[in-house]
Amino acid sequence: MKWLDRQRCLMDFTLSCVWRRKGKNLGFLLVYTLIIFVVCSVIFFSNALRRQADAVLHDAPEMIVQKMMAGRQELMPLAHQEDIASIRGVRSVEPRVWGYYFHPATQTNYTLIGRKDFRHGDDAVEVGQGVLRTWGAVQEDKLYFRMVDGKALDLKIAATFSAATDLVSADLIMMSQATFRRLTGMPDQFATDFSVRVRNPQECTTIAEKITGIVPGARPILREEIVRTYSALFNWRSGYMIVILSAAILAFCISAWDKATGLSAEEKAEIGILKGVGWGTSDILGMKFWEGMTVSLAAFFAGVIGAYIHVFFFSAPFFEHALKGWSILYPSFRLRPEVNLFELAVLFFLTVVPYTFITIIPIWRVSVTDPDLVMRQG
Repeated sequence: MKWLDRQRCLMDFTLSCVWRRKGKNLGFLLVYTLIIFVVCSVIFFSNALRRQADAVLHDAPEMIVQKMMAGRQELMPLAHQEDIASIRGVRSVEPRVWGYYFHPATQTNYTLIGRKDFRHGDDAVEVGQGVLRTWGAVQEDKLYFRMVDGKALDLKIAATFSAATDLVSADLIMMSQATFRRLTGMPDQFATDFSVRVRNPQECTTIAEKITGIVPGARPILREEIVRTYSALFNWRSGYMIVILSAAILAFCISAWDKATGLSAEEKAEIGILKGVGWGTSDILGMKFWEGMTVSLAAFFAGVIGAYIHVFFFSAPFFEHALKGWSILYPSFRLRPEVNLFELAVLFFLTVVPYTFITIIPIWRVSVTDPDLVMRQG
């Protein structure tokens, strides 16, 4: 109990000292909080995007099979569907027809998908939220296209995708396969690629090797490879943001080191007076420890809370364009709040712990010096 009472008294005195120099401490605290806020926002946002991508790809087929020619993707003949379906372990093979449509008015590429079981008929489409925001000629719930032969085609907007799926459906225009082929000119005997589902996901690599031996120029893409690509992409973008901010972070570290290791004349005189009235070296070190802990903890929690609100309530408007990656058509969606405690712990030990302990070094040097000499130097 005596130790707790002693620490409480030290904490009270420390808070009064921090408040007495509030101008200097508040300025440093603001910069400290801003650095933690930015770094934590990048971590929260990149992790949330990665989890969103994992959730979207969870129900994706185990394998996508494309046909390559001279390093470029070309149309897949439907005749290969039966060849792939005959491989042992393959559960189903579905041809997919999809592509892109460039809209000159908005200078934007939209994704087109033709479904065999499209429920709205051949004269309608289902679009994402981003299409409604950016398409330049939406009149009476219709989209106007120019077909491959140059003729105009107008399709009614029958439904829109939920905003919750905006990560993958923002630029999506879904229609029937017949309408897709009429719009793009894709022949009936071809598809864009095949989606392949297998009975045992552990056999995907073996099945992919058999497909490459049966279909000339085939390129199987496993779902795990897509997940790894997304993960690497978001890691690269978040690292790129940190590198851009490295100059500001370095400047802050220099400032923090200078503040922690350099004592002002007022602080030296204060330590000399405390030594003169009977304070021990351990008391002064404890006071400085609580001062560093107070400032760093306040900055850490303020930065983390601010980053959480910035990312999960406002979708990170400060740098969403850099991390989402769309050049013109940016999806708008609410990220699911989820915090990685391990990464927060790493951030805590990289920001709070070093500053707290480096503040003790100059205090120890002064506290072991004769009080009269310290006050005369101050």
